[in-house]
Amino acid sequence: MKSTPLGYSFTFLAFSVFAIQDGLSKHLGGDYSPVQVAMVRYWAFVAFALFLALRSNGGLRTAINTRRPFLQILRGLLLFSQILISIVAFTHVGLAKSQAIFAAGPIFVALLSMPILGEKVGWRRWTAISAGLVGVLIMLSPGADGFNIYVVLPLICAVLGAVYAIATRLVSREDGPSTSFFYLAIVGFIGANILGPFFWIPFSAMDWVWMGCLCCTGIIGHLALIKAYENLDAVVVQPISYWQLVLGAVIAVTVFGEVLRWNTVVGATIVVGAGLFTVWREWVVSRRVKRAEEDARA
Repeated sequence: MKSTPLGYSFTFLAFSVFAIQDGLSKHLGGDYSPVQVAMVRYWAFVAFALFLALRSNGGLRTAINTRRPFLQILRGLLLFSQILISIVAFTHVGLAKSQAIFAAGPIFVALLSMPILGEKVGWRRWTAISAGLVGVLIMLSPGADGFNIYVVLPLICAVLGAVYAIATRLVSREDGPSTSFFYLAIVGFIGANILGPFFWIPFSAMDWVWMGCLCCTGIIGHLALIKAYENLDAVVVQPISYWQLVLGAVIAVTVFGEVLRWNTVVGATIVVGAGLFTVWREWVVSRRVKRAEEDARA
């Protein structure tokens, strides 16, 4: 297993930057359309993707060549939709609560991997999935001011993220990372620029600065995450991703004055615990399968 101090540094940097990025999205989403914010983000995103493609083995021609075009386009649309919905969620539900519900992603991945990937799930992971769903229900429970219909938006984001993760597993069997990253950027870029002009409102000078910061954090975060996966195994990176939830809650409380309700804290704790166990069990099962395959070849 790969494990280096440099890998841990890049991992914590990536998820710290992503938490800051979410805070910037919440700030800008309060005054501008999510489509407009996403469009400018994708300008920087596609420039970064083209840069990586040109530097990869085979260049841009290799990056464009995909064996799974439908899945690659689907991944791009899923991420684009997730970005739009998350910005609305940050504005209407709150940064802390939205990120807490996002944390249920691994639970939905495990749940959807059965019908889509044909994976078998034992009683241990079923228990973790059930506990995680209970945690989500606790977070979705109505507050003193009644039920906020917008609370379903981060839940939709979590489900979209799970489908995106499964689609990524499928395309990774045949396409390289540079191809997947290229289509992720170009599909969202096209979608955002088709819709963006209909929602455009001129940015103020200061908001252009914040928008520039948002673009920079996106590039820095993805680059740091790429470096993290080069130095650490995915089973190590995934648990550290919950650091984004912690830092996001700090930003939500200190910068935006959000109040953490008991159901958010309790539900998030259950979801994170269930998610960590689910990731660990997936790693144990994959190691067992790999070992059996090696023994069969021996």
